[in-house]
Amino acid sequence: MHTWQGWLYLATVIDLASRRVVGWATADHLRTDLVADALTDAVNRRRPAAGVVFHSDSGQYTSAQYANLARDLGVTLSVGRKGQCWDNAVAESFFATVKTELIHRRAWPTRKAATSALFDYIEGWYNTRRRHSTLAYLSPATFESTHATTHEQIA
Repeated sequence: MHTWQGWLYLATVIDLASRRVVGWATADHLRTDLVADALTDAVNRRRPAAGVVFHSDSGQYTSAQYANLARDLGVTLSVGRKGQCWDNAVAESFFATVKTELIHRRAWPTRKAATSALFDYIEGWYNTRRRHSTLAYLSPATFESTHATTHEQIA
């Protein structure tokens, strides 16, 4: 997103089952550190079991630095083939939504203000209250808690 101070970039890690943004980071650059910070955030929040797979497109996600970080975190990387637009449909949908519902609605004087607004949007709205048609019109948080309760009852 453009701010009066320059560009602010957002990287996310999204749970495909619940559509929850489980990790994210912002920076004034598109270097590997940005996507590494988002993956680290996701792993620190979720503490996933062995066997978790992170699927992405190419770019910073294919660097040796990123591959080493994923290995150290116990994450298996999966990269889509060129021209497979549906591989990242969930991420593309999220970015279209955040642009429509937040980014394009006002000017952003500072990166700090933009990052704060992204925090409020992701943590206070998108994950916890925004309803998703693919989740039977539940929020990601409600979907996860419902799924966890149903899973516990079955087990």
